[in-house]
Amino acid sequence: MAPRIVLLHATPVAMAPIQAAFAERWPDAETVNLLDDGLSLDRAKEPGEISAGMIDRFVRFGRYGHDMGADGILITCSAFGPAIDRLSETVPVPVLKPNEAMFRAAIAQGQRIGMLATFGPSIGTMTDEFEVFVGQSGRAATLRTILVDDAMARLRAGDAETHNRLIAERAPELSDCDAIMLAHFSTSRAAEAVRAAVDVPVLTAPHAAVDRMRALIETAERA
Repeated sequence: MAPRIVLLHATPVAMAPIQAAFAERWPDAETVNLLDDGLSLDRAKEPGEISAGMIDRFVRFGRYGHDMGADGILITCSAFGPAIDRLSETVPVPVLKPNEAMFRAAIAQGQRIGMLATFGPSIGTMTDEFEVFVGQSGRAATLRTILVDDAMARLRAGDAETHNRLIAERAPELSDCDAIMLAHFSTSRAAEAVRAAVDVPVLTAPHAAVDRMRALIETAERA
């Protein structure tokens, strides 16, 4: 039987990019979408550290996904790092953070990593995750992040073209980096525009995440 991968979404704009990535990289997987867009709305109201109440709420959301028979759970929003850690401790299947695989690809390119983000509350958790990942990898790398104001609002309003343009306009500020990461699943749709604006590798989260989840599931199946 095809493995069931439950996708946890905190915003609808993350859904299309990950579905496209599964269609390209792992079409045999059975994907199930769970959306609670109230999570991102309420997370934006607490821009600092994620609250204990939000962590508990996210874990309940993820456990519901596991109860659906998930073989793996993939989170598509970047602002819930500590909650994802908690969820992974409570369910017996692989739980993948949205950017773990992209970090792996980025530091393979060099030490100076840039990131273009469109959702402010995610920057702190992503920076912490990057630093932990770099420490565990034993490789030296630094992260410089630019928040692209208004891009997310334009995307949510249905104006993807302006969203992509706003992100691409800021990309040259990171042209001295060894790689540029597009922070969120939703920003991956700007990849072509960003690549046209800079000459350094531009990395997106969805395809890397699908490849990583597939490797985790296939390893578990062989065990």
